[in-house]
Amino acid sequence: MHPTGEQIDLVAGPTRVVVTEVGAGLRALSVDGQDRVETYDADASPPMGAGCVLVPWPNRIAGAAYTWAGREYHLEATEPARGHAIHGFLRRRPWRIVARTDDAVTLAAEVDAGWGWPGPLHVATTYSATPTGLAVAHALTNTGDAAVPAGVGTHPYLRVGDVAPADCTLTLAADRIVDTDERMIPTAVRPVSPDEDLRGGRRVADLALDTCFGAAPGEDGVLGVLTAPDGRATALWAGPDVRWVQAFTPDDLAGRGKAVAVEPMTCPPDAANSGTDLRVLEAGETWTVRWGVEAR
Repeated sequence: MHPTGEQIDLVAGPTRVVVTEVGAGLRALSVDGQDRVETYDADASPPMGAGCVLVPWPNRIAGAAYTWAGREYHLEATEPARGHAIHGFLRRRPWRIVARTDDAVTLAAEVDAGWGWPGPLHVATTYSATPTGLAVAHALTNTGDAAVPAGVGTHPYLRVGDVAPADCTLTLAADRIVDTDERMIPTAVRPVSPDEDLRGGRRVADLALDTCFGAAPGEDGVLGVLTAPDGRATALWAGPDVRWVQAFTPDDLAGRGKAVAVEPMTCPPDAANSGTDLRVLEAGETWTVRWGVEAR
């Protein structure tokens, strides 16, 4: 058995996608034989969160504790070095396949209120391969009898075929930046300075980011584009509920060198405490968040 469970293959024309049963993660995406996200071996676990689904919160909750409706909740400190809870409950849990075709799959999982969340959530994630890439939808339904907070994020690392990401240019449609303290918890949100502004593109080799930005996409919804020197590019787009994007450029991803994650998020770090863009689902309400990757 693979660490990420069953490997689910999707095909649409020149596009090939691999989705994992554990975590409902995106393990591979290629178009015309060119990788458009960083992949990893089927016998390995996702390195540095590669391709993971982050529910019911993305990023960090400070001190693994928060207050909701006057009650204090405590979570497992899954980032023990800083004492925070990070990236939700479901990225290491098995999901179940509820629908499947040659080019699409829907996997479902439950957020149990007993894990330290104010109420239960049913989560259904659908991956749909397209001739130019991939479209993803996360549908969260409050299955309890009281209001429940929620956030959604994902953790794809973009690439353009066999071009080293360090040699590519990263463009981000973002006009604000989140300042953080030494624990990576937000202290302020402010306009990007000229040195921080990635709307004009910066070479990845020159970047050292683990930074949350306020999204400012155009009508096409594109949040980030990774462009190779020859003009080929990989774009990440998202729906209007995605108001934040985390850019992460680790120097080495599983021995393959510098990488660049463009992480769409509906809320910023520590939203469970700040309330910033935290979605509140009433009993029985369903909320769907969409994003995708396109080869250019």
